[in-house]
Amino acid sequence: EPPNPLPLKHIRMKNTPLTEKHIALGAKMAPFAGYNMPISYTGIQEEHHTVRDKVGVFDVSHMGEFIVRGKQALELIQHITTNDASKLGIGQAQYSALPNEHGGIIDDLLVYRLPEDNCADGERAYMLVVNASNIEKDWNWVNAHLEPNAEFIRGFDTKVINISDQTSLIAVQGPKALQTLQPLTGIDLSRIKYYNFAKGKFAGFDNVLISATGYTGAGGFEIYVDNKQAAAIWDAVFEAGKTLGIAPIGLGARDTLRLEMGFCLYGNDIDDTTSPMEAGLGWITKLGKPSFIGKSIFEAQKAAGLSRKLVGFILEDRRIPRHDYAILDAQGQNIGKVTSGSQSPTLGKPIGMGYVQTAYASPGSEIFISIGGKSLAATVVKLPFLQQS
Repeated sequence: EPPNPLPLKHIRMKNTPLTEKHIALGAKMAPFAGYNMPISYTGIQEEHHTVRDKVGVFDVSHMGEFIVRGKQALELIQHITTNDASKLGIGQAQYSALPNEHGGIIDDLLVYRLPEDNCADGERAYMLVVNASNIEKDWNWVNAHLEPNAEFIRGFDTKVINISDQTSLIAVQGPKALQTLQPLTGIDLSRIKYYNFAKGKFAGFDNVLISATGYTGAGGFEIYVDNKQAAAIWDAVFEAGKTLGIAPIGLGARDTLRLEMGFCLYGNDIDDTTSPMEAGLGWITKLGKPSFIGKSIFEAQKAAGLSRKLVGFILEDRRIPRHDYAILDAQGQNIGKVTSGSQSPTLGKPIGMGYVQTAYASPGSEIFISIGGKSLAATVVKLPFLQQS
């Protein structure tokens, strides 16, 4: 008699502490990175314009958060990330990447320099904010580099704590975000510059972290809170913004907002096979800092020149370029592929990003997108698509 088959692993979508709020608001829900997430409420176009013109609220509690604390916390972060974390003062954050040994990107992330140092012991404290789809991969990668290795015989004198499952993240974005949130806190939010943060009392809760590291280009803040506080803070934010046109915003509009700004989306525009140099992220790849993972590869790429680059383009046709569509030259030869594409609600035109051979990467270059058997003309443009005044 054959052995009993192994039971199928039961895969269950995770909810955030705000899932019931989304369902009550009539959100269209769908799986994203293992979570049951709101894709849209009233429609992507309307939600997009709400963020650009007024104020919108995103539940991004699916993101991952790791605390890194110890005497060699900085040394660990310097070794595993591309940016120079030694430049961070308390209350500052930076955009960075986790490179692999082959020059690809394990993940893009935010690094926060936290105030919870233990000065007596010489310990520093940081928070890494990683993409939801990469939490387990990133966690394993970071912990693998805590152990002794050829370069760091004793490993790093630091510890890493995964607080992802205890932490909720609410992003309040748009030109009226400051007006909405200021009545809820004694922190002067107008003094929080881009890529800075403060901790304090917010909506009656202590020790709330409020940052200005938005992913929409519309201004605003991100609120990191304990899961148990998330629903009350969500309600307080909507009450504070009810006369300002506040609305909940889904991941659909989040994608069109970030694309208009030329911000990369992991899994689309960057992944384990793309170099930060190719992706236009040389500005977060600090070759002047001491040795870090992948440094020699990036130095070689800079010296030799890149064979491909990530570019933005605007399509002349009305059809939308989709992920993995081929990019062609005027003779119909394949010169790259689309990584992201959408109708731009602000510009009223189809826009996209993709990797092309370097010869076609200059703004003004004519390229063609293969859609439905046709080659549709497009023009390479300087990112972001929305030029900031």
